Amino acid sequence: MIVEESGQRIDKYIAEKQGISRVAVQRLIEEENILVNGKATKSSYLTQVGDVVTIQVPEVKEIGLQPQELPLDVVYEDEDIIVINKAKGMVVHPAAGNPDGTLVNAIMAHCKGKLSGIGGELRPGIVHRLDKDTSGLLIVAKNDKAHLRISEQIQNREVKKTYLALVKGIVPENEATIKMPIGRSNKDRKKMAVTPKGKEAITHFKVLERFEKYTYLEVKIETGRTHQIRVHMAEIGHPVVGDMVYSNGKNEFNIEGQMLHAHRLEFKHPITEKDMCLEAPLPEYFANIVSDLRNRGK
Repeated sequence: MIVEESGQRIDKYIAEKQGISRVAVQRLIEEENILVNGKATKSSYLTQVGDVVTIQVPEVKEIGLQPQELPLDVVYEDEDIIVINKAKGMVVHPAAGNPDGTLVNAIMAHCKGKLSGIGGELRPGIVHRLDKDTSGLLIVAKNDKAHLRISEQIQNREVKKTYLALVKGIVPENEATIKMPIGRSNKDRKKMAVTPKGKEAITHFKVLERFEKYTYLEVKIETGRTHQIRVHMAEIGHPVVGDMVYSNGKNEFNIEGQMLHAHRLEFKHPITEKDMCLEAPLPEYFANIVSDLRNRGK
């Protein structure tokens, strides 16, 4: 990678350009797996235009991460990537409170450990995330080259993500764009919020159907902020049905967790550069609720 900006901390620059967490970059620098102009560097190094950055990622380790034979809905797979239709309720990677039973545990078993190591021991192959209760399409990288190239597409907003959502209330506009910055909530650090000091967040939505007390939406995001759709829809007074964080979660369907589904992904294959367009149908419970709402109208 050739540096195009001067005066930035190298860890911050690489994290933003490659879509890797800053902590992961700092770890790679400490282990001398990131070189600048062929030499080891420090996280505090300030970039110079023309610097040549080499990223060497160690093989993924299975220490502390147990492969588990869990159900996986594989939408697409080749030697470079695997695209999963993640089930609602499945956590993407191990963390406090979720040591196993995650998508990563399942993928480790499915791919026999052959995954990109960029995300570290607990996030092998994970290029982007979906919240626990958001279902749908997720790209996983099987090698570092694929990981870096998909991350670059995401960073450049070249990966098109389309979601389906059922929200509370009647949304009046047929189509609209929400452009409100999102950052950590000052009131609750576990939550995100619309805040002037947040990062740019852009959400486009289109009404698919209106029901008596709900609206069925197609949602496209330009940016990938944490909880972006959920925060934006709650902010305009139409929280996603079942969202227990950005609304009270109460609903007549007895659904726990947001009715949000990552329906379509459009991107270039990281190695072949073939145009990819993959779709995942609505989960059965979601489709049944939409069908019941249609029947009420009749």
